Amino acid sequence: MRVTAWNILCDFDGTISVEDVIDSLLDRFGRPGWEALEQDWRAGRIGSRECMSGQVALLDMRKEELDTHLDGLWIDHAFPAFVARCSELQTPIRVVSDGLDYAIHRILGRYDLDHLPLAANHLAPATPPRQWQLTSPFQAEGCRSGTCKCACVAQARKTSGKTLLIGDGASDFCAADQVDFVFAKHRLIEHCRAAGIPYVPITGFEDALDLLPRLLDGSLLAEHVQSVLPAVSNF
Repeated sequence: MRVTAWNILCDFDGTISVEDVIDSLLDRFGRPGWEALEQDWRAGRIGSRECMSGQVALLDMRKEELDTHLDGLWIDHAFPAFVARCSELQTPIRVVSDGLDYAIHRILGRYDLDHLPLAANHLAPATPPRQWQLTSPFQAEGCRSGTCKCACVAQARKTSGKTLLIGDGASDFCAADQVDFVFAKHRLIEHCRAAGIPYVPITGFEDALDLLPRLLDGSLLAEHVQSVLPAVSNF
């Protein structure tokens, strides 16, 4: 198999993880007010960084409660095998998330996958006890997200090869416009279809594992780029 060099950027919440981590935390530990922030974000009145910063400030939990909750959350059962196969094929993966770094590290650590490079918001305890704060070390000027995934794409493009995005929702829309190919779940499928972005729909990492050889030998990209090219008139 002729192998083309690729960099893989992979969303976490709803893509690697079975459920959205911050949503599960807010449902269990959120004080009143987080729903209004969610509505403002969905309506476009605020960006995800402002929304999440405000929601994290409304979490009421001890670290022990946080850890116990995170230890009950799961990832896609085929993701460890996907990571192992990418390692065998020398295809780097970076987790790019608008979620919480501490949560991602703890969950992936149960699968010995916390070595994966990560770009995410930083969760830290605040004062008084049971309070938390969020900072965004991977934000970018002009971007309202906590983690600017477009900046992560630009960084990946500085290395040789092409870039694959694996994602599922609104936080992946802008980055999907910038990469060479997308493995899409849920809302990202419709965005890629509407925008004419080369993609394949997946239900999980079993599909991604099956598609990986065709991605690396170039046939998958060639097939889907051809399918979204505009028709050329002979007249």
